[in-house]
Amino acid sequence: MKKVVNVLTIAGFMFLGAIQSTQAQEAAQASKGFRQELKQRFIEGGPGFMGIVLVALILGLAIAIERIIYLNMATTNTKKLVADVDEALSSGGVEAAKEVCRNTKGPVASIFYQGLERSEEGLDAAEKAVVGYGGVQMGLLEKNVSWLSLFIALAPMLGFMGTVIGMIGAFDSIAVANDISPAVVAGGIKVALLTTVFGLVVAIILQIFYNYIISKIDSIVNNMEDASISLIDLLAKYKK
Repeated sequence: MKKVVNVLTIAGFMFLGAIQSTQAQEAAQASKGFRQELKQRFIEGGPGFMGIVLVALILGLAIAIERIIYLNMATTNTKKLVADVDEALSSGGVEAAKEVCRNTKGPVASIFYQGLERSEEGLDAAEKAVVGYGGVQMGLLEKNVSWLSLFIALAPMLGFMGTVIGMIGAFDSIAVANDISPAVVAGGIKVALLTTVFGLVVAIILQIFYNYIISKIDSIVNNMEDASISLIDLLAKYKK
């Protein structure tokens, strides 16, 4: 009985291994087929407009990745920072609080430092410094985002331009052949549709990154505003 069970177990493992191997081969073939299909469609769409749209995709992705890395590095645990600054103000005064801000990365710590730097001139001066430098930090957070929105708008426009040019080519073919058969116009219409699809795909990809970046910026700005209010409250408490 044990021998039968062992034989069935081995056969089962061999069967599962054969299924997994077959699935892996099919996945590899599908991936290779997709790459070949994508390459073929890109060539059929024409290197002119398809190449320009591809450049828009590459530049847009470069900006998006740079912004995502910058924003992730700019994200700060504001509650911990406020608590550390409060403790530093209580134990060592403004200089100790400034040292805490110097050792903390992110725009919130930079805003805190500017407010603490002007705190000796009064709460009004500190508040003005926080508001002014907050605008500077917001500009740094939004840097190059307008270029990303430009590429989002530009990609489908280039695709539609390729569509118009493809349709013009199709009508030229009709005029030359003096025939309106599908074989005459198919080439131009195919180019038109491919450029449109590629432009829309690029715009969709970049739009997803753009929305994520905007939501990340909004989150950081909200934290900056809340933390700035907390800093003014801490300075008011420290001045008493």
